[in-house]
Amino acid sequence: MDKSRRKFIKITGGVTTGFALSGLSGLSYFSSCEETGKLKKFGIQLYTLRDVVPKDPKGVLKQLASFGYTQIESYEGQQGMFWGMSNTDFKKYMDELGMSIVSSHCDINKDFEKKAAEAAAIGMKYLICPWKGPQKSLDDFKKFTDEFNQKGEICKKNGIRFAYHNHDYTFKPLEGQMPQDVLMNGTDASLVDFELDMYWVAAANQDIEAWLKKYPNRFRLCHVKDRSKTPGPDNGKNSVDLGTGSIDWSKILSTAKANGMEYFIVEQEAYPNGTSLEASKVNAEYMKGLKI
Repeated sequence: MDKSRRKFIKITGGVTTGFALSGLSGLSYFSSCEETGKLKKFGIQLYTLRDVVPKDPKGVLKQLASFGYTQIESYEGQQGMFWGMSNTDFKKYMDELGMSIVSSHCDINKDFEKKAAEAAAIGMKYLICPWKGPQKSLDDFKKFTDEFNQKGEICKKNGIRFAYHNHDYTFKPLEGQMPQDVLMNGTDASLVDFELDMYWVAAANQDIEAWLKKYPNRFRLCHVKDRSKTPGPDNGKNSVDLGTGSIDWSKILSTAKANGMEYFIVEQEAYPNGTSLEASKVNAEYMKGLKI
């Protein structure tokens, strides 16, 4: 994550970028993929377009629909998860575009019960904690598991799900253990799912497929975000257009699908070949042609 994004997180109270209920996983599986092996539905995290979304939310969403995205994952910017609209007005606009908002990253420490109720009212599937930051001890991560279970209870009461989105710090050893293991094992699977940001797993030099196989049916959402073949020291700048980086998406997403992945959400943080909108269009084309 680059310095500007860290600053953004601090300003918005911990909010950064990046679903069916467990009982519907089989149905969701078949609705996400066609027999040909191509993805029928895929989404995009609006943080990808953080430079333009705040200026013209409806215009950007309309362009994303024209690119072929059918699902949206929002984030809580200064205009809220619904970008200055009410939850119902946002859904109405999504319906008009033939899209749906399936999830949102949000500040889980502020008005969470209200957010869960508003999300449930328009058919959203997930509220997601996007960031906790590196910690000094494993005990800190153990405390997070209690918090996540509590948030999961709130979401469950509203008929939606709670998930945590990783960065690289949970995939780096701490006191002889992986913080990600602590989070996975300390949370109740009936309450808490995980969104696997595959880019950050690769940035931590971890095997993405190994983690998917280690915890089947716990990673229900993923960020499809490619990483440069020649990465520099600043990981915030190593994000590239899909298909131009080092991650074998066909192989990895096939493994993800086989282990319970339900939502495939494009995200990009840097745009070496153009603008955020141009990158989003290129990525949509890539996803349309991808076989898994």
